[in-house]
Amino acid sequence: MTLGPMEEWEKPFFSERIHACPRRTHSTSFQLVDERGDGRPYAGLAYEVSDSEEVVYLGILDETGTGKINRHYCGPVVLKFDKAYQGIEDIYTALSGRDHYPLPITELQVRAEKTRFVNPDGARTRSNPAQGQADSFCQVEVSELVEHRAHLPPLALRCFPPRHQVHALMRRPSAAMAELGFAPRPPRVRGIALLPNRHHVLEVRPLRALSPLLSTGEAFCYLNLYQLALMSTLSYSPFGQEPDTQPVETDSVSFPAQPSVGNWFGDALARSDELWQVDATQSGGKAYYPLYEDVAYSRRLEVIPFDPELYPEVNSPELGADQEHPARLHYLDDAKKRGSTDTQAYVTHNDELILLVVRGTASMADVLRDVDAAQTPFEETSGKVHNGFYESAKVAIKFFATYLDKFYNGQKLVITGHSLGGAVALLVAEMLRQQPEKYDIVLYTYGSPRVGDKTFVENARPLVHHRMVNQNDPVPSVPAAWMKTSWRMSGAGVLLVLFNPAIGGAVVLLSPVNIVGEPYTHHGKLRHFMPVSFADGHKSAILWTPGCESITERGGAAVCAKALAARNGLPERGGLLRQMLDNADHKMVASYIPHCWASLRRAQEALEEGRTVVTPTEYERVGEALQDFKAQLREKEAAAYGSAREQQIMGPLRAEIGRLQQTAVRLKALSVERVSEAKVYGRVAERPEALAVSLERWLAHSFNRSHEQLAMAPPDADSNERAIATLVGGHAPGAVFDLDIDTLG
Repeated sequence: MTLGPMEEWEKPFFSERIHACPRRTHSTSFQLVDERGDGRPYAGLAYEVSDSEEVVYLGILDETGTGKINRHYCGPVVLKFDKAYQGIEDIYTALSGRDHYPLPITELQVRAEKTRFVNPDGARTRSNPAQGQADSFCQVEVSELVEHRAHLPPLALRCFPPRHQVHALMRRPSAAMAELGFAPRPPRVRGIALLPNRHHVLEVRPLRALSPLLSTGEAFCYLNLYQLALMSTLSYSPFGQEPDTQPVETDSVSFPAQPSVGNWFGDALARSDELWQVDATQSGGKAYYPLYEDVAYSRRLEVIPFDPELYPEVNSPELGADQEHPARLHYLDDAKKRGSTDTQAYVTHNDELILLVVRGTASMADVLRDVDAAQTPFEETSGKVHNGFYESAKVAIKFFATYLDKFYNGQKLVITGHSLGGAVALLVAEMLRQQPEKYDIVLYTYGSPRVGDKTFVENARPLVHHRMVNQNDPVPSVPAAWMKTSWRMSGAGVLLVLFNPAIGGAVVLLSPVNIVGEPYTHHGKLRHFMPVSFADGHKSAILWTPGCESITERGGAAVCAKALAARNGLPERGGLLRQMLDNADHKMVASYIPHCWASLRRAQEALEEGRTVVTPTEYERVGEALQDFKAQLREKEAAAYGSAREQQIMGPLRAEIGRLQQTAVRLKALSVERVSEAKVYGRVAERPEALAVSLERWLAHSFNRSHEQLAMAPPDADSNERAIATLVGGHAPGAVFDLDIDTLG
């Protein structure tokens, strides 16, 4: 609808410099449309309009999303859509009715969540079919039309912003007079101001968000392997909240820093900005994008709102140290506390899952915790665990328990961590599993060290744990099975390491002997990433679960290095000192992320081509290497007959030969097993439409269409985790002794 032009005598009353005359002679109309110019998504919405004399008019949008106010006082009007949601959809009733941080969800929000972007990347449109019908056109967001906006996303860039200066024409109490105590404090401006005698078209931005695609199934899938590697790496970044003081004195908080946990989940993804940087070191490297799902805003991974006006009982600055805010609820960092463990973690959730992530080693305090290998009783069940890891887990479990108490509603718990974070994550997962709530848990870890003894591992066997280890990662073989030490016992060696690695390492090695108790052992199902280089320069990699101890405990094919090198061009690993210092295989950005990407791409290619993950060439050449290794073991077995050490040698050798045969069987199975969508994408494969859209978005980045061998990123020379490899005294997978077959005897 278009009103007639303004007469000359009317124009002076609508100068932006003066207030209009209070005569009820003006009319204003407006229409809400989506990005396609369709007003039907907003038909039937209740609206509220207030004029310059603060008279309120109520109405209902017609079938085209149009409303009109006749004979209001002269001057602009303010339009709001603040009626609470009246429907029965579970997702909205749960959010608006929950005990902690109930959300003021409006009918407008629900309608906007059901619309879609014209541009898949969420960029604002530059034109709208409804523009031609408007005297005034602008692009608005839900947060500008409702009373409470703290739970809604920050404003996105737009081509046609509203004219917020029109608000100045409204009659409001003077802020200056309010400060002097002669007038009430002016209320916060809510709604969109509209000039009178015009037809306004308001394009409402779809209320959508991006959410990392994750499977909630227990079975291993390549999708989760890659996605959770990114989420684990994000834990090394800060939360990034501003202000970050305690208490927060402002009315709102923001998350501008990139990369940061707060920016990811509270800002960028909430605005549908597609992020890829999970670590600052990625700035000059490859862009590893997660697979994102476009979801209704209320189904995103949530960062709770901060609104002292709406939640005074928890957000008021008057609460001091007891005040809650997003950084406190979502992010754990006890580094500055007295007697701290320097534990860091973050947590977020939606209606399907709660994501719990623990940070790995990033400081000297973490290193000292790594070497605090004294076995201590696991209080939740039985058995003994690594004291340093357990102390961190006790801090983390309190943090996670607080969050779960507020937001757990039967969701899947997806837990992950890298290095030290993986070890703590395992303990936290088992501690949660033992609680009466009977949480449904799946755990993915990357480069995790051993955590507990055989009794602990046996008790924790029902816990679903997918454990990934890279080819040459030294950390998963610590603490060594025989280690039982503490910082007090080996502190001198640790300090010496900083000045003389050889002498210091020797001191560390001499102190931690486990004279009593069961040896440390690994928990979970191993997924080992074994790169293979062929003579023609071709690179490939196999993600598998080998059966022989020489592979699982010593870094995959590392013990078989000579056999593989002879036939397939695999480089031999260096000696002890070199491995301690060159530990890029333990790093997430330099190694685990690209390897997880490569594993996902390989599985995708196998699925697309209808072939196996392990190619015939790889099966043939790696199989030959395993046979060579078996022959070497047989030679050692023959040489042991009649020797003084026959009884000591024969049992372990025969057991290892048996496990090697099991490994060959598993490799054979991989060479004939066809890849299914469920194997690649887990339970997400049950939603083919959503998966197709996510894949289309992901593959739009040319890097993700590359052949998987291109994922092999060059090693990062810098490593703030280098100290780990030094402090563990060289007991690293594949680096036990001198990596020679003779060491088995």
